[in-house]
Amino acid sequence: MRLALIAHDEKKDDLIEFARAHEEWLSEAELMATGTTGKRLMEATDLDVERKASGPLGGDMQIGGEIADGDCEGLIFLRDPLTAQPHEPDVSALLRICDVHDTPLATNEASATFLLEGLFADDR
Repeated sequence: MRLALIAHDEKKDDLIEFARAHEEWLSEAELMATGTTGKRLMEATDLDVERKASGPLGGDMQIGGEIADGDCEGLIFLRDPLTAQPHEPDVSALLRICDVHDTPLATNEASATFLLEGLFADDR
C-alpha cells in the first residue's frame, strides 16, 4: 500500500500529530510526501517517507503523477481552507486526478481517519 501525505504550512503540526496517533497503520504503508512535510514527519516519527520536491517546486504534481500512474492508493492532504498562502500546493488539481483515478483523498483529520480505517480494515 502506497500513501501520499501533504500539508499546508499551518497544518504541518496537525499532520505530524495525526501521523503519531496513527503510526501503527502508517508504518505498514509505503509513504511519500512533499519535501518539507516529509522531512518533518521523519524527524518527528519513526516513519520512513519518500520525499518528493517541496510543494512550491512541484512536489504535489509529482504525487499527482504517482496517482495518475496507479502507484498511490490514497492521499491525505491536510489543507488550510482559511489562510493558505499562494506558494502552497493547490488541492484542486489533486482532487481532479484522485476523482479521475478513483483514489481516496482526505482533506481534514476526520476524513483522513476514515481513509486509513477503510484502507486497513482487513488488518483488524
